[in-house]
Amino acid sequence: MQTTHSCDHCGDTYPLDEMFHVGDDLLCSDCASELTILCDECGTRIYTDDDEGDDIRVLCHDCRSRYYTHCDHCGALIPTDDVYRLGGESLCRDCYDNNCDEGPIHDYNYTPDLVFHGKGLRRFGVELEIDEGGELASHAKRFLDIANRHAENLYIKTDGSLDDGLELVTHPMTLNYHLNDMPWEDILHEAKQLGYRSHGAGTCGLHVHVSRMAFGCTYETQESCIARLVYFVEKFWPELLRFSRRTQAQLNRWAARYGMKLCPREQLNHAKDSCAGRYTAVNLTNADTIELRLFRGTLKYNTLIATLQMVNHLCEVAISLSDAELQDMSWFDFLDRIEEPELIQYLKERRLYVNEPVAADTEEAC
Repeated sequence: MQTTHSCDHCGDTYPLDEMFHVGDDLLCSDCASELTILCDECGTRIYTDDDEGDDIRVLCHDCRSRYYTHCDHCGALIPTDDVYRLGGESLCRDCYDNNCDEGPIHDYNYTPDLVFHGKGLRRFGVELEIDEGGELASHAKRFLDIANRHAENLYIKTDGSLDDGLELVTHPMTLNYHLNDMPWEDILHEAKQLGYRSHGAGTCGLHVHVSRMAFGCTYETQESCIARLVYFVEKFWPELLRFSRRTQAQLNRWAARYGMKLCPREQLNHAKDSCAGRYTAVNLTNADTIELRLFRGTLKYNTLIATLQMVNHLCEVAISLSDAELQDMSWFDFLDRIEEPELIQYLKERRLYVNEPVAADTEEAC
């Protein structure tokens, strides 16, 4: 016998499989057509009066709260990913363009004419996120005054993943330039003086872009080396997770792994076929760079330097070893290649260096 139910709006009785759930109510098709509408994000049926969207889109309460916000100037509804931030305000593109005077803080999509520092093709571009100290032009100017005193080294952007902070972005630099010419120690000190946090904020990453040309002059050579780089990250995922200072949940959200495959070539094909986007441990979506996104942000100088040295070693392994040699390599074989005192100190702090743990300065506060 077919189950029936009364419509909670008109009271008429209909077969249950011909009715529609709207919240806690059951409506017949006529009442549902008259009184309800579907959310454009999740497809949930809601009462028309409960629509929190605008003239362009229909939104249920959950999708509106999760994926959208309002422009602080004009009130327009905007996707969270499309928010422009200026002076602590959330703005739509039109209001941002009308209020931005080309100050020291650029929007997230900004890319300047790049300045290449140091001799050699293996250059690293660093994106360091800092939070909780304000998205203030006066603070940005202080960082630029320090970083760009002798050369154009740094520019500053907004980032929607931060609560109240900035993204410090370097032009492409060799490791030697980062170590000897980029005033990282002064920049990190200034950030702490201004009340910023990075590791301690929980919202911040330290991303390192490596130029594709660092892996060879032909596309085929580059692809072979990049395949070994991705394979290394998957092969030594537990060690790199500890190195990164991220939690597994943070990596799943911002720098997910692709999953281990049998050989480097298969690993690269799997990564490309996954359509995983840019929120992966090794981001392959950029035309000119490979981006390593594993690392948690930091205001500790030795940690920053050790991270750059580690990335340099990953590149060296990818370039100098064959596929078979990399497949046979152990973590301790990899450690035998490391001589830099900053990196050795950091590896010991993270309990990753030949069982030689050492006491470390706390990083939680910064």
